[in-house]
Amino acid sequence: MNAVQPIEQLDVKSQVSAEEWQTRVDLAACYRLIAMYGWDDVVFTHVSAKIPGTEHFLINPYGMMFEEITASSLVKIDLQGNKLMDSPYDINPAGFTIHSAVHEVRHDAGCVMHTHTNAGVGVSAQKNGILPISQQSIFVLSSLSYHDYEGVALNDEEKARLQADLGNTNNMMLRNHGLMTCGKSVSDAFLTMYTFQRCCEIQIAAQSGGSELIPIPQAVLDGAKESMRKVTRGAGSGVAWPALIRKLQRVSPGFDQ
Repeated sequence: MNAVQPIEQLDVKSQVSAEEWQTRVDLAACYRLIAMYGWDDVVFTHVSAKIPGTEHFLINPYGMMFEEITASSLVKIDLQGNKLMDSPYDINPAGFTIHSAVHEVRHDAGCVMHTHTNAGVGVSAQKNGILPISQQSIFVLSSLSYHDYEGVALNDEEKARLQADLGNTNNMMLRNHGLMTCGKSVSDAFLTMYTFQRCCEIQIAAQSGGSELIPIPQAVLDGAKESMRKVTRGAGSGVAWPALIRKLQRVSPGFDQ
């Protein structure tokens, strides 16, 4: 991936707190990683991150490719969609509906991530959703919910139904639409999505083989959270995020500007 210079260099770093700037850097990195892994859908998906200590959040400037996004170009809004800092960019209206709905009720969710990948949308269209057939699936199934498709997410009335369906889960399958994850941090939401995405890719591949699938026993599914804690030695997403940032610095520099 070639380095992309920011479309417009905005003087943002000097205007925000150190905590907000770090959140901006992490979120811009997340957008670049989505592009790097091929999970973007031109400009039509979105990730949001809450600014620590506030009910405000950052989201992508609508119309920018994800490999172009920088810390400075992210748009800061409140739960009503009002811009809280001058920006030449608009925001995706469907993105606002989905992300404001989650941030309104999930105060533990520092980051909310949504994708439209082939595998994610493909499995979201299957009546039985995620099947317990892979190691990745045990982690997804440990915190999974579903939300029925109601059309493009532009109706405020849908927000209450999405909130109720999400509950306290961190993986949500938006039926006929795609995947969504929540995390305490940007890194948590990204690594949760990585597992969710891989789970869907593996399921599609397994189904395409045409053979009978072997389900994982319930006892194994029940131990998923403890298994994850052990395999990461309690570090969670922190075991991989620094390495991902180092890779971005090599292949897609400039996200932290």
